[in-house]
Amino acid sequence: MADNTDTYAFRTPGDTVTIIANYLPAQSPAGGPNFYEFGDDVLYELHVDNNGDGKPDVTYRFQFETAVTNTETFLYNTGPIGSLDSPDWNRQQRYRVTRVDRRSPGTGETVLATGVRCPPCNIGPRSTPDYPDLASAAVRTLPDGSKLFAGQRADPFFVDLGSIFDLGTLRPFQSLHLIPTANADGVDTLAGANVHTIAIQVPVSHLTRNGTVPTDVMGPESVLGIWGAASRRKATILDDRGGRRGSAAGPWVQVSRLGNPLFNEVIVPMAQKDRWNAVGPDRDAEFARYVAQPELAKLLPVLYPDVFPNLAGLTADRADLLAILLTGIPAGIVPGFQNYTGPTQADMLRLNVAIPPSGSPNRLGLIGGDAAGFPNGRRLGDDVVTVELRAVAGATYPLVAPGYTADGAAALIEDGTWDPPSRILLGAFPYVGTPYSGYEVPAA
Repeated sequence: MADNTDTYAFRTPGDTVTIIANYLPAQSPAGGPNFYEFGDDVLYELHVDNNGDGKPDVTYRFQFETAVTNTETFLYNTGPIGSLDSPDWNRQQRYRVTRVDRRSPGTGETVLATGVRCPPCNIGPRSTPDYPDLASAAVRTLPDGSKLFAGQRADPFFVDLGSIFDLGTLRPFQSLHLIPTANADGVDTLAGANVHTIAIQVPVSHLTRNGTVPTDVMGPESVLGIWGAASRRKATILDDRGGRRGSAAGPWVQVSRLGNPLFNEVIVPMAQKDRWNAVGPDRDAEFARYVAQPELAKLLPVLYPDVFPNLAGLTADRADLLAILLTGIPAGIVPGFQNYTGPTQADMLRLNVAIPPSGSPNRLGLIGGDAAGFPNGRRLGDDVVTVELRAVAGATYPLVAPGYTADGAAALIEDGTWDPPSRILLGAFPYVGTPYSGYEVPAA
């Protein structure tokens, strides 16, 4: 319930920013009778740093409450769920949203909304006959035009986990090396899986340090650092019936966080993951050595013999990766672009909000010539796995070390799963597509 799997942040029309954090990964759509839901005992947070210190200046807190409406049935629903307050839906969830503003003394906490309803999980054509309408009804618009949504969605992350964790046996890359496997398209491991999404869309001016909409791309006030997190109470008391009595006690303790995609999964060593999840981005200098000397960069020349000779000889710290993942890219590296937040090393999505949404998005974002895409924030359709694999393989190192020549293969690496139409993404908030139905879940 508290596992933050992906965070997204991107400019949207009307001088707004949309922030999305996903939790509860790899959900089987047919996972009844105890279908997935947010945890009542978890504090979910979306953080924004606007002064570059790796600490939140603006935070949106989401806290959930579940109500069992029929205690005499094991069923999630006893009839069709035609509305968010249907008496046939037995585990209804509502949430409270609080904004914590630390930009100036005395601003404090503001409750933005209470009792906001979540949609149910997408059970099937008889239980949730018009699911898109249920999800639309769960979008709350606030008086200032901000929008909220929390509920089940189709997991928008696309990645061939089977190939990556089989010692990097990337299927579309096989013709370039000696591993005897066939060249093929990647297999999207998460196709058909659902996730739980928390999404907000707020005016840019609500997030920037001076409360304006920046227009100078090169100005330091134009860049925001964004990440998601989840916390639990320090102590929990269980009664002799297996339930919770007195809920929990003590301060909130962070148990999960995520800024850049795959930072926790691929950069941080296994033995350090709990430590990394427990601290804030302002403490990430202690993990910087894993970015400067990434394990995967050392493995690629071994896994792909004779394909990465230049990468094999690269022993210097990776200033390109340190910039992309921990400080933002300073001015002078990519013409007309920067998303530098300063010297504090912190895992955050860095979004230059002076850059408008792209009319023709490129899946490779900045390395594809599209400054509105990753690593400038992260859009749902950005092919972040391919971008990060190419960067680790050395494709971006010449930007900070002109004497280095990247191996030709570095620009050819593909995850091979990019196909946004198959992910049923939406053209409007909350943008993440309709979750897969448990009755109609695609065959594996």
